Amino acid sequence: MNWLAIFFWISFGIVFYAFLGYGIVLYGLVRLKRISKPVGKIAVQAFEPDVTLVIPCFNEADILADKIANSKSLEYPTDKLHIVFITDGSTDNSQEVLKAWPEIEVLHENRRGGKTAAENRAMRFVKSPFVIFSDANTMLNTEAVRNIVRHFADEKVGCVSGEKRIISDASDSASAAGEGIYWKYESLLKKLDSELYSAVGAAGELVAFRTALYQDLPEDTLLDDFMQSMQMAANGFRIIYEPEAYAVETASENVSEELKRKVRICAGGWQSINRLSGRLTMRKTPLLYFQYISHRVLRWTITPFLLIAMFLMNIWLGMDGNIFYQLLMAAQILFFSAALVGFVLENRRVRFKPVFVPYYFCIMNYAVLAGLSRYLSGNQKATWVKAQRKVVTAH
Repeated sequence: MNWLAIFFWISFGIVFYAFLGYGIVLYGLVRLKRISKPVGKIAVQAFEPDVTLVIPCFNEADILADKIANSKSLEYPTDKLHIVFITDGSTDNSQEVLKAWPEIEVLHENRRGGKTAAENRAMRFVKSPFVIFSDANTMLNTEAVRNIVRHFADEKVGCVSGEKRIISDASDSASAAGEGIYWKYESLLKKLDSELYSAVGAAGELVAFRTALYQDLPEDTLLDDFMQSMQMAANGFRIIYEPEAYAVETASENVSEELKRKVRICAGGWQSINRLSGRLTMRKTPLLYFQYISHRVLRWTITPFLLIAMFLMNIWLGMDGNIFYQLLMAAQILFFSAALVGFVLENRRVRFKPVFVPYYFCIMNYAVLAGLSRYLSGNQKATWVKAQRKVVTAH
C-alpha cells in the first residue's frame, strides 16, 4: 500500500469517526457504564429553588405576546419563577409592548452589544441561585423548568441544557428536512455524552446555569452558550442534557437563511476552540477532553478539508484501474450528485428527503470553511441578523 492510499484511509477513518464512529463508540461506552452503574430516576418534586428565566430579545415585538404566554404557562411555583426580558438595542418598541405585563421585569438600554453583552448585563439583576436562558422565538414545554432544575440538586452539575426540537412536515424544504434529521442525531449524541460523563456544550435555545459559576464573557463571543457551559465543565462541573425540557422552533425558511446561521456557528466554533485551548486538556479532564475532541473539534476543524482531500486522492487511486477505488469513487460521485439534486430541488414543490440529507451535509461542511474565513478575517460580529424562521405559536 502506497502513502497516498494510507493517507486516504486515515482520512476516511477520521471522517467516519467524526460523523458516525464516535456515536457507535459512545453507545458502547454508555452500555458498559449502565451495566456497572445503573441509571436511577431523578425526583421531580423534591427540589424547587428560586429560578430566573431570562429572555434576550432584539426587535422581536411581534412574537413577545406568544413568548410571554408560554413563559407564564410553565409549571413551576409562580413565587419562585422570576421572568426577565432584556431588549437592549431594540428599535421596534419592544420595551413599550412589554409594559402590558407589569409582573415581568424588563431591562433595556439603547446600546446594541449583541447577545453575549445582553446576557452579561442581565446577570447583574439575577438574584436566584439558578438562571435559565431561552430565545424569544422558541416555545418551551410546560415542564421545562422543573425538569431542568431537578438536576441542580447534584452540586457537581454546573449547567443543564434542554433539547432543541425542529418542527417539520412533509412539505418542508431541504433546510427543514436536513436540519430536523441532524438535530435528532445530535440530540441522541448529547444524551449519550451526558450519560457517559458530560454533554459537550449547551444549546442557547434553552440552557440553565448555576448563577455562582457564571462568568462574564468577552462581548465578541460568538457562541456564548457553548463557551459558558464549557468553562464550567473545564472547572470540573458537569453539563447535563435533559431531553424532557425542550425548546420548539421551526427550521430556517430556506438553506440560504440556514447557511447564515451555520457560518456564524462555525466561526464561533473556531473562536471557541482557540479560547478553550489550554483550559480544556487531556491531563485536567481526560474523559471530557475525549468527548470534546470527538464530538466538536473534529467536525469544526479538519473534516471538510479531509472530504476534499479524499475526493482528490480517490481520483488518483482509481486511475491505475483498481476496481475497488473506482467503486469508491462512484459512491462519492453518487453522494455529491444527490447533494447537487438537493440543491436544484431546494424550496420547490418536489420533496425527496433522501437528497436533502446529502445536501445539508455538504452545506454543514461548507459552513466550516466559510466560518474559518469569517473568523480569520474578523468579519463575523457578535451582533447579527437572525435567520428567518416561521413564527412558533404557544401551545
